[in-house]
Amino acid sequence: MIVGVPREIKTDENRIAITPGAVTAFINRGHQVLIEKGAGAGSGIEDAEFLHFGAEIVPTARELYERAEMIYKVKEPQPVEYELLREGQIIFAYLHLAPQPELARVLIEKKVVAIAYETVTVDGTIPMLAPMSEIAGRMSTQIGAHFLEKSNGGIGILLGGVPGVTPANVVVLGGGIVGMNAARVAMGMGAKVTVIDNNVQRLRYLDEANGSRLLTLYSNPQNIAQAVSVADLLIGAVLIPGGRTPVLCTKEMIKTMRPGTVVVDVAIDQGGCIETADHTSSHSAPTYERYGVLHYAVSNIPGAVPRTSTYALNNATLPFALELADKGYRRIIDEKAPISRGINIINGKVVNRAVAEALLLSCETMG
Repeated sequence: MIVGVPREIKTDENRIAITPGAVTAFINRGHQVLIEKGAGAGSGIEDAEFLHFGAEIVPTARELYERAEMIYKVKEPQPVEYELLREGQIIFAYLHLAPQPELARVLIEKKVVAIAYETVTVDGTIPMLAPMSEIAGRMSTQIGAHFLEKSNGGIGILLGGVPGVTPANVVVLGGGIVGMNAARVAMGMGAKVTVIDNNVQRLRYLDEANGSRLLTLYSNPQNIAQAVSVADLLIGAVLIPGGRTPVLCTKEMIKTMRPGTVVVDVAIDQGGCIETADHTSSHSAPTYERYGVLHYAVSNIPGAVPRTSTYALNNATLPFALELADKGYRRIIDEKAPISRGINIINGKVVNRAVAEALLLSCETMG
């Protein structure tokens, strides 16, 4: 199969889907790898490194899309890339279609085979989302601490406090991978941390793993409202695989927070779980204010540390990408391979139920 890796053009996105060593894995299995010129620069990987391991460097995205049977990338196609897509071409990337009806419409009309990293599940886990969730969770606390500083628009609180002065209150909505990593860093910085989740078994695990250092609360409107009202940093870390994230924190709750406190909604790429995080921001313009509270709503948080993120992401996606290249999409469907669960759109039909429900479309069968 001819595998094409384009340069990412989403705002402030510096990751690349493949590493030089991974090129060898494709070449050794008889595949051809095309990489757009300069695609690895943002992650500190030069074209010469890819050439050394057997890739072909192509000068333009247009040529790459024309030649490649599978597009292997990080983020969803951007509007200027829509015209480059063609029927039957495999798009393997983070797609996050639930809050993006226009992109879904294009993929349906183009009849591409759209396979999303974030909807491939294995034994109840989402292996290709996990490493980016770990990074986003850890960064969310760092980001929150940064914007709590007065010079960055915050109220002027040190997350861990000092002897004689209380530390910050950090509230995390969601106890999954993002939430656990956010809480871990916050606790490490000395903050008082509360994690809210609707899975009692998950709360029990977090309690057993962290003891009295971590407060856990069952998710209901009353508990959320009480926790938010005293939060200095609120982190949204909720995930519904493929579907639109439910809004758990309302604007009325946000109004109870003190001016200068901070919200980081990691779930914004799936629509967000905090009502006042009403649009995505970017790494170059990361925050906006609602009711005196600073909101950070960047949809590609790991893109801020592209070197780490590129290698972590490729570690997770490579086995699936190789299987897809080896077998093709028809065979993975026939074999019911785990990666087949990542197919969101095929032959002009939405075949992932969560995505279909979020887009208010009917869910079809793959056949």
